[in-house]
Amino acid sequence: MTRIEPEEESFDPAQWSEEDAERHLREGVRLFNAGEYRAAHEEFERIWLSGAGDADFFKGLIQAAIAMHHFEQGNFAGAAKLYGGHRRYLAGFLPRHRGIDVAAFMESVRRTLEPVVRRSADRQPALEPNARPRIVLDP
Repeated sequence: MTRIEPEEESFDPAQWSEEDAERHLREGVRLFNAGEYRAAHEEFERIWLSGAGDADFFKGLIQAAIAMHHFEQGNFAGAAKLYGGHRRYLAGFLPRHRGIDVAAFMESVRRTLEPVVRRSADRQPALEPNARPRIVLDP
């Protein structure tokens, strides 16, 4: 699989440190919790592309962010497809990993996306702003 490097010219995976990964993780969490799912995806993807380790963990966060982006855009099929993937990737990191309460995060995404996964042709789900999933990250 060919990796697509982020457009940011200063991105050099060979020069990344654990501090860089931590900084981008915190920014990705902030963006996700603000409902800026596409931007959160970009932050998580930078960490994944950097090879900082825990590739499946970051793939899970990436897929959760894009699933939420699809839901927000009305692409229910795309959101439903990524729902299962993010759960498979994150399951190996339960209950906590890198300061994130993975179990609580997966449960909040499940509550939010379950109507998408179980939707019917006569009932389309709506994303409720006050019911958005959140990532809890240790300070």
